[in-house]
Amino acid sequence: MSGRLAALLRRDLARLFIGGRRGGSALPVLFFLAVAMLFPFAVGPDAPLLARTGGGVIWVAALLAAILPLDRLVEPDIEMGFFDQWALRGIAEELVIAVRVLAHWLSFGPPLMLAAVPAAALLGLDADTLATVELGLLAGTPGLAALGVIVAALTAGLRGGAALAGLLVIPMAVPLLIFGAGSLAPGGESGLALTGAVSLVLIAMVPFAGGAAVRASRN
Repeated sequence: MSGRLAALLRRDLARLFIGGRRGGSALPVLFFLAVAMLFPFAVGPDAPLLARTGGGVIWVAALLAAILPLDRLVEPDIEMGFFDQWALRGIAEELVIAVRVLAHWLSFGPPLMLAAVPAAALLGLDADTLATVELGLLAGTPGLAALGVIVAALTAGLRGGAALAGLLVIPMAVPLLIFGAGSLAPGGESGLALTGAVSLVLIAMVPFAGGAAVRASRN
């Protein structure tokens, strides 16, 4: 079983990192950097203002970047019957969804953490703020990945599912954004712990909810 799951993870990573015409994992990173680059032009050359708001901008950009691949997380595999094949091989939908969450996070979480370094320079963040942002992204992006996969599973097969998925993820991610951005405020150290707690709850729940959603869409 472990060999099958490892093969499934390699398949998911190859698809998400390469992505064909969709740009793979490079597209979320480029989008993330584009937001960080354009924001100073929108607010003007006010360095204190950029320093105060830059961390929150990074979190919003991370959320939007995580939304980009939602339409290819679950629906293509349902349409091509891969979930049926995995079920015949004894791989439950819950395990497939858990592997998909891990693959989704690996495809955008660590790359965004690396991209946060030049983004912080563009936004004028100091080293301490950057360190807090990196810790927050490490704690929060797994939760964003889990949210993306569950919403992709819930909207699979629906007309306009990709647009609906994006609309659903944004309000559901508000707690992560509040706690993650709140950790950057003075005395906001507890925000990191709350961000990690929300991510853990989502990671624990999503395989079961996602598996049920996939079974419902196949019936």
